[in-house]
Amino acid sequence: MKNIYFILLLLTSCFTFAQVQTITYSIAPNPFDETNSITLTVNGSSINEATWGITNNSLYLWTWSFDINDSPASQIDCPTNGAWTNSNIANKFTYNAGLDTYTITFVPTTFYNRTGIGKIGFLVKAQDGTGDKKSQDCFAEVGLFDVNLTSPLPNSSTIINSGGMINVSATNTNGTANYVLKSNGSVLNTQNNVSSYSFMHMPITSNQNYQLEVTQGATTQTKKFTVIVNPGTLTQALPSSTLEDGINYNTGDPTKATLVLNAPGKDFIYVAGSFNSWQPNTSYAMKKDATTGKFWLELTGLTSGTNYSYQYWVVDTTPFTNSPVLVKTADPFSTLVLSPFDDPYISSTTYPNLPAYPVGQEREVTVLKTGQSVYPWQVNNFVKAKKEDLIVYEVLIRDFDSNRNFQDLINKINYFKNLKINAIELMPVMEFEGNESWGYNTSFHLALDKAYGTANKMKEFVDLCHQNGIAVILDVALNHAFGRNPMVRMWMKDPDGDGWGDPSAESPYFNEFAKHSYGVGADFRHSNTITRDYTKRVIKQWINEFHIDGFRWDLTKGFTDNCTAGDDACTNNSQPDRVAVLKEYADYAWALDPTHYAIFEHLGSDSEEQQWANYRLGDAVPKGIMMWGEMTEQYSQLLGGYAVNGDISRIGHTSHGFTAKRVMGYPESHDKERIMYTALTTGNGAGAFPVQGNLTNALNRMSAIGAASILVPGPKMLWHFADLGMNTSIYDCGNGTVNTETDPTPGDCKLNTKPQLQWTNNWLADATRSKIYNDWAKMISLKINEPVFEGNYSISPDANNVKQRIYIFDTSIPSTQLNSVVVLCNFSVANLSIVPDFPSTGTWYNLMDNTTINVTNTATPIPVNSGQFFVYGNKAALLSNTNFASDKSIVIFPNPTTTSFNLMATVTKVEIYSVTGQLVKSFKGTFDTDHSYSIEDLNKGIYLVKAFDYDSNEKTMKLIKN
Repeated sequence: MKNIYFILLLLTSCFTFAQVQTITYSIAPNPFDETNSITLTVNGSSINEATWGITNNSLYLWTWSFDINDSPASQIDCPTNGAWTNSNIANKFTYNAGLDTYTITFVPTTFYNRTGIGKIGFLVKAQDGTGDKKSQDCFAEVGLFDVNLTSPLPNSSTIINSGGMINVSATNTNGTANYVLKSNGSVLNTQNNVSSYSFMHMPITSNQNYQLEVTQGATTQTKKFTVIVNPGTLTQALPSSTLEDGINYNTGDPTKATLVLNAPGKDFIYVAGSFNSWQPNTSYAMKKDATTGKFWLELTGLTSGTNYSYQYWVVDTTPFTNSPVLVKTADPFSTLVLSPFDDPYISSTTYPNLPAYPVGQEREVTVLKTGQSVYPWQVNNFVKAKKEDLIVYEVLIRDFDSNRNFQDLINKINYFKNLKINAIELMPVMEFEGNESWGYNTSFHLALDKAYGTANKMKEFVDLCHQNGIAVILDVALNHAFGRNPMVRMWMKDPDGDGWGDPSAESPYFNEFAKHSYGVGADFRHSNTITRDYTKRVIKQWINEFHIDGFRWDLTKGFTDNCTAGDDACTNNSQPDRVAVLKEYADYAWALDPTHYAIFEHLGSDSEEQQWANYRLGDAVPKGIMMWGEMTEQYSQLLGGYAVNGDISRIGHTSHGFTAKRVMGYPESHDKERIMYTALTTGNGAGAFPVQGNLTNALNRMSAIGAASILVPGPKMLWHFADLGMNTSIYDCGNGTVNTETDPTPGDCKLNTKPQLQWTNNWLADATRSKIYNDWAKMISLKINEPVFEGNYSISPDANNVKQRIYIFDTSIPSTQLNSVVVLCNFSVANLSIVPDFPSTGTWYNLMDNTTINVTNTATPIPVNSGQFFVYGNKAALLSNTNFASDKSIVIFPNPTTTSFNLMATVTKVEIYSVTGQLVKSFKGTFDTDHSYSIEDLNKGIYLVKAFDYDSNEKTMKLIKN
């Protein structure tokens, strides 16, 4: 049984539920050739249209085809199917009222846009098939000459004991044919000029891959099947307790590697691969450890630096109902997989020298390579920003730049650096199904998706970010998986035998049915130890191998096993099991990296989120999990000039009841509509400065959006290119149309690849758009470098929210320093005055340019134009010094030194690097020339000292410690 998930290049498929109807149909003529015009007729009496909500007899054909050998791997969807939620009009049936039949006529070669068709599959559906408004799968053979393998079934696997036998029988149409039976490449039997075939092969002592080649005239059809010899139980203890699931490389001997697989309930497993020509004998049957129940096998005779590929042949001799006896699958713990579905479409520029997919195999295979070199990291002890100072830039690599790969991000490092952000969050980069995806349909969580580039290119990007003070956070989807995931397939229900399915009740990793109301795909069962162990291996892989600084956990509401698919109340209420398991995962990550960022996309009740946000705040390195704080509607209202729902108080931690600043507030994310698009299409079209339909006015308000969000204490997130006023809808279809979540016609385009207007139109050279970028960069510098922005805040808008007043303060900072900030924003469509209610009289500084105003009455109104903002501080901020790096008065002294040094400059950050590029020490704050930087704990030698000013301009100087 197949899974619905609409990603380019992923095989289309379907679920089977109670609403699925069994149809009666006929095809004329029958038999037929691929070049014949055929008519498919469905009896109307066999379909209850009312069950599907059908009106006007609007039924559609959803169909696919196979090659002449009916190979599952050759399945291709009909090009005119359309989308599951919106079938193409070309596939609509004609209703014949007098006969109560539905008909559609086509020529297979034209309809499927291919030749060499051996079989077609089809079903009948409503135009929007959501909710399984569909019939069962039906199949029809193509060709006047057809072969029917009656025993064993095509593509089947038969388990026998050593010395057993197999009876092969087949028939054909259209006269006599010549039969050749091969096994493992050798001819076993030949029978010519017959229309039926029978042969018994015995005794069988090793695994057999059979091919029955049947030839009639110039046409040959091939039917495949296998026989697997049961090797019996091979009990032997794991050679080492340190061996982990997956590939264990022998560091002392590159000719060896040990494979480990935890497969509860399975009887035996073979390892088939390029090292045994994909024909494993009993020496490649995995042993079973009696204590752990894990299967393992040591591979020998490997050549260092050579790419090998392999699969597990997992056998259950007494399978669960509707489950297969044999599943061929890649290693669940693969770090590199090859896919026959996706790899042909990956550019050699993005992934040079991608290993070739092995000929004659099907589905994903794992790559094994001994003797791999260790990546030469330049930064090994990256110092992350405090959570309170975190500014995260969310990026979908696919839509960031034209090549859609890691190299694009590397090439744009100055774009990130000049914006002053200190973290980049990548939407899922783990191996996902298809190449055109957001990545939430992850299939292999330890592997990097090759559509974005190589593992070393990813590491290069992380290393470069760290060299520039930028953390890298990964979005991880560990709530669910789909049909290609090995752990789904090994314990799946597959009644139609196509090798795809949903979890059965015996799956140790997944619930048979989702235990929450946001179910998508197969629902991970985090209450099981085996699932938690797998999740921890995922955490370990990305922290240790890729130096990832944090995880954004997708859909954390799904980490409960207490609810059901339709129970929203249960799902949205606090669930102790998910509170506990998510704390466990955070604890594990912190054990590997005490400064690891943990971020949850929960968007749930404050009472539950408080348990994570306030967790382990008393540690020497304060913890606390950051919670996503979605505020799109409110900021859309502000930007659009309709601020009735513009209450932005939940952009920070105070209104959530969190002890620490652990709300990662944001006006935009990948999952919500662009606020610029909303403002332009539904904003206020009245007033002196209307927003609706006026791009300039809308863009001129975006800097104020930054002031009213970025500067509020606590971590913040930006969705890529909001900083340039991106106004393309996330529902843009790429063909001039835009849809929404609630209007699926002409299809939900949310996942569509988006245009690259920010680069093709050179928005950085556009004065209106670049002003947003530069203003936000200034605000981010203030946020990161001025301690007051780690303090407290209050938000005091006027009655309708268009006049926003934000007060930021820290009474622990002396009044001689910047300890009080007042942010004023006018989101009206008219010029207004705002009563600032300054905390005190005296000189106040505009922190964006350090101009001053003299406040004699704290309540004197200040004129604020439509879309304008002011950021006032009780003291001046350290301004950008564009000549900082070349200023010869900035010197380091004494030099050489033995215990400490000073800088002849006022700086906000100092980093000390070894000559090999390793960060060994750092200082952060506002430091003047009197500050002494201690280096007593450093060894003697030569170091590089980087000094940063307020705007992160830097100067590098050499220091010698005696």
